[in-house]
Amino acid sequence: MYWDILEVKAVSNDGLWLRFADGVTGIVRLNLSDFTGALAPLSDPKFFAEVGLEHGAPTWPGEIDLAPDALYRKLQNPVAGSEPIYSHPEQIS
Repeated sequence: MYWDILEVKAVSNDGLWLRFADGVTGIVRLNLSDFTGALAPLSDPKFFAEVGLEHGAPTWPGEIDLAPDALYRKLQNPVAGSEPIYSHPEQIS
């Protein structure tokens, strides 16, 4: 799908730099208050930095994952918490 993620990098304690299959890239900021229940481990910055990819979705140890289609929509809607699009994660300060 076009919203499959090909590359992911943790940015600070609440952001993910993402590159999608259709070439869209950018940073999605996540709401730390949503890190409850099964997502509670994501509030630990060291754990959050362990993000990886599985089947086009960002994943963490313990079978934690986020829906790539929701992240794609959030990136497309700056009001929902995204930042300017970067072409490479090295450009992130």
